[in-house]
Amino acid sequence: MYVRIARFEGGDGNWDDRIEQIGATIRSGGKGTPMEAASDAIKRAMLLVDRESNRGVNLIFCETEDDLRRADAALNEMTPASGRGARTGVEIYELGFDERPGG
Repeated sequence: MYVRIARFEGGDGNWDDRIEQIGATIRSGGKGTPMEAASDAIKRAMLLVDRESNRGVNLIFCETEDDLRRADAALNEMTPASGRGARTGVEIYELGFDERPGG
């Protein structure tokens, strides 16, 4: 499993609207966006939010490195909407483990 981590800062601070908009895009498979072409590669998506510092982190999980590269290329074509802040960094990792304590 591989993960793409994109960091975002700034913007209007209305995280509830951002969360809804990003969630709707993910749930639709990216319909009408560059993500649509690679949505089959994305196995899971998460958004972490720090409302106090007006920052967020988006995590995209893919089964293979090739799938992640396709998703990364599609997502790099997308930029945050006006007033939604700026993407400040993108990193790609291989998932070393995903375990539950005591399990």
